[in-house]
Amino acid sequence: MEIRELARETWPAQLLEIPGPPERLWVRGALPPAGHKLLAVVGSRALSRYGEEACRTLIAGLAGYPISIVSGLALGADACAHKAALSAGLHTIAIPGSGLDDAVIGPRANLPLARDILASGGALLSEHEPRYVAHPYDFPARNRIMVGLADAVLVVEAGPQSGTLITARLAGEYGRDLLAIPHRIGDPHGYGANLFIRLGAALAAEPLHILEALGIAPDAPDETREAPRDLTDAERVIWNMLEEPMARDDILRGGKAAAGELLTALVSLELRGLAKEEFGAWRRA
Repeated sequence: MEIRELARETWPAQLLEIPGPPERLWVRGALPPAGHKLLAVVGSRALSRYGEEACRTLIAGLAGYPISIVSGLALGADACAHKAALSAGLHTIAIPGSGLDDAVIGPRANLPLARDILASGGALLSEHEPRYVAHPYDFPARNRIMVGLADAVLVVEAGPQSGTLITARLAGEYGRDLLAIPHRIGDPHGYGANLFIRLGAALAAEPLHILEALGIAPDAPDETREAPRDLTDAERVIWNMLEEPMARDDILRGGKAAAGELLTALVSLELRGLAKEEFGAWRRA
C-alpha cells in the first residue's frame, strides 16, 4: 500500500499542540473518519495473562463506537490492543519507531499484524522517511506522537522500570486524560497502573469508564430484552439477579437455592453464552 507524506494542514489538530511536534509525517492506509475519538493504549512488552485479558475485554466493549485505537506495534500490550481493535471492528493506528516500508517495520513478528491493520482500513503513521531503520532512542520520540494524537491514554500494565511510565507521564504534560487498569496488590506487572491510579488517573475496569473519559455517551440498555424461555428455575433466578454485575459469592448468598444448584446454573449460563465473568464480577453476556 502506498506510503504518502501528509500535508501539515491535514494533520490532526491536537498533534500540532504538543511541545516539539514532528516536522513531517508519513502514512500508509486511512486515518479515522472525522469525529472519531482516539485512545492510545500503552503497556508492557512482557504482558501478563491478566493484562492481555483485561486489554481485550475493555477494547471489545468499545465495538460500535466512533473510536480509533492508537498504539506502537510493539510486542505485548501494543500488539494486544491492535488485535483487539481488529476483532472489535474498530479503526486502529499503529506508530512504529521506524519508517513505514515493509523492509524496516519491526518487530518482524508483527509485520503480518501491520498488514492486517492496513487491510482492515486502519493506518500506519511515522515521522521518519519510509526506509528509516529504528534505533532505541526513537521509541520515546514515537511515544510522544501516540500521546499527542490521543484524546485519552490507557495504561494496561507497567513494571517499576518500564518505559510505559514515561509515556503515561506525557499524558499529564499534554493535558490528556489518563486511565489505568487496576491490578492485584503486590503484582509487579501492576506497579505503574496502580501508581497512576493513586496519583489521580481514572480507574478503567469496564468499557464504560473509557467511554466517559472520551466523552462518548454509552448506548441505552435494551430494556426489552427478555430471559430465554428455556431457562431452569435456578438459571432464571441468576439471570434476574444479573441485571447488575455481581460477584459469585453474592450470587450464591442471594440466590435462595442450594449453592451447588446455583453454581451448576451459573456454569450453564456461561456455556450458553448468556453470562460471563469479567474482573471478578458476573454479568449478562
